[in-house]
Amino acid sequence: MELGFVGLGRMGKNMVLRLLRDKHRIVGWNREPEPIAEVARAGAVAASSMADLAGCLAERPRAVWVMVPSGDATEQVIRDVAALLSPGDTIIDGGNSYYKDSVRRAQWLAERKIDFVDSGTSGGIWGLSVGYCLMVGGSEDVCRRLEPIFRMLAPEGGYARVGANGSGHLVKMIHNGIEYGMMQAYAEGFELLHASPYGLDLRQIASLWQHGSVVRSWLLELAESAFSEDPELRGVGDAVDDSGEGRWTVLESLERAVPVPVLALALQARFRSRQHPSFQGQVLAALRNKFGGHAIHKP
Repeated sequence: MELGFVGLGRMGKNMVLRLLRDKHRIVGWNREPEPIAEVARAGAVAASSMADLAGCLAERPRAVWVMVPSGDATEQVIRDVAALLSPGDTIIDGGNSYYKDSVRRAQWLAERKIDFVDSGTSGGIWGLSVGYCLMVGGSEDVCRRLEPIFRMLAPEGGYARVGANGSGHLVKMIHNGIEYGMMQAYAEGFELLHASPYGLDLRQIASLWQHGSVVRSWLLELAESAFSEDPELRGVGDAVDDSGEGRWTVLESLERAVPVPVLALALQARFRSRQHPSFQGQVLAALRNKFGGHAIHKP
Protein backbone atom coordinates (compact mmCIF):
# COMPACT_ATOMS: atom_id res chain seq x y z
CA MET A 1 0.00 0.00 0.00
CA GLU A 2 0.85 3.67 -0.21
CA LEU A 3 0.70 5.98 2.80
CA GLY A 4 1.56 9.59 3.52
CA PHE A 5 3.10 10.12 6.95
CA VAL A 6 3.24 13.49 8.72
CA GLY A 7 5.33 13.59 11.90
CA LEU A 8 8.59 11.66 12.17
CA GLY A 9 9.34 11.96 15.86
CA ARG A 10 10.47 9.09 18.10
CA MET A 11 7.45 6.92 17.33
CA GLY A 12 6.52 8.20 13.89
CA LYS A 13 9.95 7.61 12.40
CA ASN A 14 10.10 4.04 13.72
CA MET A 15 6.61 3.34 12.42
CA VAL A 16 7.70 4.42 8.94
CA LEU A 17 10.81 2.24 9.16
CA ARG A 18 8.66 -0.75 10.16
CA LEU A 19 6.27 -0.16 7.25
CA LEU A 20 9.17 0.07 4.80
CA ARG A 21 10.22 -3.45 5.79
CA ASP A 22 6.99 -4.72 4.24
CA LYS A 23 7.62 -2.77 1.03
CA HIS A 24 4.83 -0.25 1.56
CA ARG A 25 5.39 2.99 -0.32
CA ILE A 26 5.69 5.74 2.29
CA VAL A 27 5.83 9.47 1.55
CA GLY A 28 7.11 11.24 4.66
CA TRP A 29 7.24 14.82 5.85
CA ASN A 30 8.41 16.38 9.10
CA ARG A 31 8.93 19.94 10.28
CA GLU A 32 12.63 19.27 10.92
CA PRO A 33 14.58 17.83 7.95
CA GLU A 34 16.81 15.28 9.73
CA PRO A 35 14.18 12.54 10.21
CA ILE A 36 13.05 12.97 6.59
CA ALA A 37 16.58 12.25 5.40
CA GLU A 38 16.78 9.20 7.67
CA VAL A 39 13.60 7.57 6.39
CA ALA A 40 14.54 8.50 2.83
CA ARG A 41 17.77 6.53 3.23
CA ALA A 42 15.62 3.56 4.25
CA GLY A 43 13.50 3.85 1.13
CA ALA A 44 10.75 6.38 1.87
CA VAL A 45 9.89 9.22 -0.49
CA ALA A 46 10.99 12.52 1.06
CA ALA A 47 8.38 15.28 0.75
CA SER A 48 9.44 18.92 0.88
CA SER A 49 6.08 20.08 2.28
CA MET A 50 2.64 18.77 3.12
CA ALA A 51 1.46 19.90 -0.29
CA ASP A 52 4.30 17.96 -1.88
CA LEU A 53 3.36 14.92 0.21
CA ALA A 54 -0.24 15.03 -1.01
CA GLY A 55 0.95 15.42 -4.59
CA CYS A 56 3.34 12.47 -4.34
CA LEU A 57 0.55 10.05 -3.36
CA ALA A 58 -0.49 8.31 -6.56
CA GLU A 59 -2.97 5.72 -5.27
CA ARG A 60 -6.60 6.71 -4.95
CA PRO A 61 -8.14 7.07 -2.46
CA ARG A 62 -5.19 8.55 -0.58
CA ALA A 63 -4.40 7.97 3.08
CA VAL A 64 -2.30 10.21 5.36
CA TRP A 65 -1.19 9.20 8.85
CA VAL A 66 -0.74 12.11 11.29
CA MET A 67 1.66 11.46 14.19
CA VAL A 68 2.20 14.76 15.99
CA PRO A 69 1.63 15.94 19.59
CA SER A 70 -2.00 16.02 20.69
CA GLY A 71 -3.93 19.27 20.97
CA ASP A 72 -3.30 22.32 18.82
CA ALA A 73 -0.57 20.67 16.74
CA THR A 74 -2.83 17.78 15.71
CA GLU A 75 -5.74 20.15 15.06
CA GLN A 76 -3.68 22.34 12.75
CA VAL A 77 -2.06 19.49 10.85
CA ILE A 78 -5.40 17.75 10.25
CA ARG A 79 -6.88 20.96 8.90
CA ASP A 80 -3.84 21.61 6.71
CA VAL A 81 -3.84 18.07 5.34
CA ALA A 82 -7.61 18.09 4.76
CA ALA A 83 -7.25 21.17 2.54
CA LEU A 84 -4.93 19.13 0.29
CA LEU A 85 -7.07 15.99 0.02
CA SER A 86 -10.14 15.02 -2.00
CA PRO A 87 -13.46 13.34 -1.19
CA GLY A 88 -12.89 9.66 -0.38
CA ASP A 89 -9.39 10.18 1.03
CA THR A 90 -8.57 9.29 4.65
CA ILE A 91 -6.75 10.94 7.53
CA ILE A 92 -5.50 8.69 10.34
CA ASP A 93 -4.63 10.25 13.70
CA GLY A 94 -2.22 7.93 15.50
CA GLY A 95 -1.37 10.32 18.33
CA ASN A 96 -2.75 10.57 21.86
CA SER A 97 -5.73 12.77 21.04
CA TYR A 98 -8.71 13.22 23.36
CA TYR A 99 -11.43 10.97 22.02
CA LYS A 100 -14.05 13.74 22.03
CA ASP A 101 -11.77 15.81 19.79
CA SER A 102 -11.56 12.80 17.46
CA VAL A 103 -15.37 12.57 17.28
CA ARG A 104 -15.54 16.27 16.44
CA ARG A 105 -12.78 16.00 13.83
CA ALA A 106 -14.45 13.01 12.21
CA GLN A 107 -17.68 15.00 11.86
CA TRP A 108 -15.83 18.02 10.46
CA LEU A 109 -14.03 15.87 7.89
CA ALA A 110 -17.22 13.99 7.00
CA GLU A 111 -18.74 17.31 5.92
CA ARG A 112 -15.89 17.47 3.42
CA LYS A 113 -16.40 13.80 2.47
CA ILE A 114 -12.99 12.87 3.90
CA ASP A 115 -12.81 9.76 6.08
CA PHE A 116 -11.21 9.78 9.51
CA VAL A 117 -9.66 6.99 11.58
CA ASP A 118 -8.43 7.39 15.16
CA SER A 119 -5.72 4.91 16.03
CA GLY A 120 -4.70 4.63 19.66
CA THR A 121 -1.05 3.57 19.43
CA SER A 122 0.96 1.89 22.18
CA GLY A 123 4.48 0.54 21.96
CA GLY A 124 6.79 3.47 22.51
CA ILE A 125 10.37 3.21 21.40
CA TRP A 126 10.14 -0.61 21.35
CA GLY A 127 7.51 -0.67 18.62
CA LEU A 128 10.01 -0.85 15.76
CA SER A 129 11.23 -4.25 16.89
CA VAL A 130 8.18 -5.80 18.60
CA GLY A 131 5.30 -3.94 16.95
CA TYR A 132 2.64 -1.47 18.08
CA CYS A 133 -0.66 -2.24 19.74
CA LEU A 134 -3.26 -0.45 17.62
CA MET A 135 -6.73 0.37 18.96
CA VAL A 136 -8.59 1.68 15.93
CA GLY A 137 -11.85 3.59 15.59
CA GLY A 138 -13.59 4.32 12.30
CA SER A 139 -15.96 2.91 9.72
CA GLU A 140 -15.62 -0.79 9.00
CA ASP A 141 -15.06 -0.28 5.28
CA VAL A 142 -12.27 2.27 5.70
CA CYS A 143 -10.52 0.27 8.42
CA ARG A 144 -10.73 -2.90 6.34
CA ARG A 145 -9.13 -1.10 3.37
CA LEU A 146 -6.28 0.11 5.58
CA GLU A 147 -5.72 -3.24 7.34
CA PRO A 148 -2.44 -4.04 5.50
CA ILE A 149 -0.97 -0.95 7.18
CA PHE A 150 -2.35 -1.76 10.62
CA ARG A 151 -1.35 -5.41 10.50
CA MET A 152 2.21 -4.61 9.48
CA LEU A 153 2.61 -2.12 12.32
CA ALA A 154 1.14 -4.47 14.95
CA PRO A 155 2.42 -7.80 16.28
CA GLU A 156 0.22 -10.87 15.92
CA GLY A 157 -3.07 -10.12 17.65
CA GLY A 158 -2.04 -6.51 18.30
CA TYR A 159 -4.56 -4.76 16.03
CA ALA A 160 -8.33 -4.41 16.36
CA ARG A 161 -11.02 -2.11 15.10
CA VAL A 162 -12.79 -1.44 18.39
CA GLY A 163 -15.70 0.66 17.15
CA ALA A 164 -16.80 3.89 15.50
CA ASN A 165 -14.86 7.17 15.40
CA GLY A 166 -13.51 8.13 18.81
CA SER A 167 -13.49 4.60 20.19
CA GLY A 168 -9.83 4.00 19.31
CA HIS A 169 -8.67 7.02 21.28
CA LEU A 170 -11.10 6.25 24.12
CA VAL A 171 -9.62 2.75 24.51
CA LYS A 172 -6.08 4.17 24.39
CA MET A 173 -7.02 6.80 26.97
CA ILE A 174 -8.26 4.17 29.42
CA HIS A 175 -5.22 2.02 28.59
CA ASN A 176 -2.96 4.86 29.71
CA GLY A 177 -5.03 5.46 32.83
CA ILE A 178 -4.55 1.81 33.79
CA GLU A 179 -0.85 2.19 33.05
CA TYR A 180 -0.68 5.05 35.56
CA GLY A 181 -2.12 2.80 38.26
CA MET A 182 0.17 -0.13 37.46
CA MET A 183 3.27 2.05 37.44
CA GLN A 184 2.29 3.66 40.73
CA ALA A 185 1.80 0.25 42.37
CA TYR A 186 5.24 -0.91 41.23
CA ALA A 187 6.83 2.37 42.36
CA GLU A 188 5.29 2.16 45.83
CA GLY A 189 6.20 -1.50 46.23
CA PHE A 190 9.81 -1.02 45.22
CA GLU A 191 10.15 2.01 47.49
CA LEU A 192 8.93 -0.13 50.39
CA LEU A 193 11.44 -2.84 49.47
CA HIS A 194 14.18 -0.23 49.16
CA ALA A 195 13.38 1.04 52.66
CA SER A 196 13.62 -2.43 54.25
CA PRO A 197 16.58 -3.35 56.52
CA TYR A 198 17.69 -6.24 54.30
CA GLY A 199 19.67 -4.42 51.61
CA LEU A 200 17.57 -6.11 48.95
CA ASP A 201 18.69 -6.42 45.33
CA LEU A 202 15.78 -4.81 43.51
CA ARG A 203 16.97 -5.97 40.09
CA GLN A 204 17.03 -9.54 41.36
CA ILE A 205 13.51 -9.22 42.76
CA ALA A 206 12.15 -7.68 39.57
CA SER A 207 13.66 -10.60 37.65
CA LEU A 208 12.34 -13.11 40.18
CA TRP A 209 8.79 -11.81 39.89
CA GLN A 210 8.94 -12.35 36.13
CA HIS A 211 8.93 -16.13 36.64
CA GLY A 212 5.54 -17.47 37.67
CA SER A 213 4.48 -14.46 39.75
CA VAL A 214 1.00 -12.97 39.33
CA VAL A 215 2.55 -9.47 39.07
CA ARG A 216 4.80 -10.27 36.09
CA SER A 217 4.55 -7.80 33.19
CA TRP A 218 6.50 -5.87 30.59
CA LEU A 219 6.63 -2.90 32.99
CA LEU A 220 8.36 -5.16 35.49
CA GLU A 221 10.91 -6.10 32.81
CA LEU A 222 11.58 -2.39 32.33
CA ALA A 223 12.00 -1.95 36.08
CA GLU A 224 14.56 -4.77 36.09
CA SER A 225 16.41 -3.03 33.27
CA ALA A 226 16.43 0.29 35.14
CA PHE A 227 17.71 -1.30 38.38
CA SER A 228 20.43 -3.16 36.47
CA GLU A 229 21.73 0.16 35.16
CA ASP A 230 21.68 1.86 38.58
CA PRO A 231 20.21 0.11 41.66
CA GLU A 232 19.74 3.47 43.40
CA LEU A 233 18.39 5.29 40.32
CA ARG A 234 20.73 8.14 41.19
CA GLY A 235 20.52 9.70 37.74
CA VAL A 236 16.72 9.74 37.68
CA GLY A 237 14.83 12.78 38.96
CA ASP A 238 11.65 12.26 40.96
CA ALA A 239 9.38 14.62 39.01
CA VAL A 240 6.97 12.67 36.79
CA ASP A 241 5.12 14.28 33.88
CA ASP A 242 1.72 13.23 32.58
CA SER A 243 0.72 13.23 28.92
CA GLY A 244 -2.90 14.23 29.56
CA GLU A 245 -4.57 10.88 29.07
CA GLY A 246 -4.60 10.12 32.81
CA ARG A 247 -6.44 13.39 33.39
CA TRP A 248 -8.95 12.59 30.65
CA THR A 249 -9.52 9.16 32.15
CA VAL A 250 -10.37 10.66 35.53
CA LEU A 251 -12.64 13.25 33.88
CA GLU A 252 -14.42 10.43 32.06
CA SER A 253 -14.98 8.64 35.36
CA LEU A 254 -16.65 11.80 36.73
CA GLU A 255 -18.92 12.08 33.70
CA ARG A 256 -19.91 8.40 33.87
CA ALA A 257 -20.08 8.23 37.68
CA VAL A 258 -17.64 5.30 37.63
CA PRO A 259 -15.29 5.16 40.64
CA VAL A 260 -11.59 4.91 39.72
CA PRO A 261 -9.78 5.58 43.02
CA VAL A 262 -6.53 3.85 42.04
CA LEU A 263 -6.23 5.67 38.71
CA ALA A 264 -7.16 9.02 40.28
CA LEU A 265 -4.61 8.66 43.08
CA ALA A 266 -1.92 7.59 40.60
CA LEU A 267 -2.54 10.81 38.67
CA GLN A 268 -2.41 12.84 41.89
CA ALA A 269 0.91 11.18 42.77
CA ARG A 270 2.36 12.53 39.52
CA PHE A 271 1.20 16.03 40.40
CA ARG A 272 2.74 15.64 43.85
CA SER A 273 6.08 14.54 42.38
CA ARG A 274 6.47 17.88 40.62
CA GLN A 275 6.15 19.98 43.77
CA HIS A 276 9.53 20.98 45.23
CA PRO A 277 8.98 21.80 47.99
CA SER A 278 5.45 20.54 48.61
CA PHE A 279 3.27 23.07 50.38
CA GLN A 280 0.97 20.19 51.33
CA GLY A 281 3.92 18.58 53.07
CA GLN A 282 4.74 21.83 54.80
CA VAL A 283 1.16 22.12 56.12
CA LEU A 284 1.21 18.51 57.32
CA ALA A 285 4.55 19.01 59.10
CA ALA A 286 3.32 22.23 60.72
CA LEU A 287 0.14 20.57 61.98
CA ARG A 288 2.04 17.57 63.34
CA ASN A 289 4.33 19.95 65.19
CA LYS A 290 1.41 21.92 66.62
CA PHE A 291 -0.63 19.02 67.90
CA GLY A 292 2.10 16.56 68.81
CA GLY A 293 5.34 18.48 69.05
CA HIS A 294 6.83 16.44 66.22
CA ALA A 295 10.10 17.71 64.83
CA ILE A 296 10.13 19.87 61.69
CA HIS A 297 12.89 19.04 59.20
CA LYS A 298 14.58 22.08 57.77
CA PRO A 299 14.58 22.33 53.93
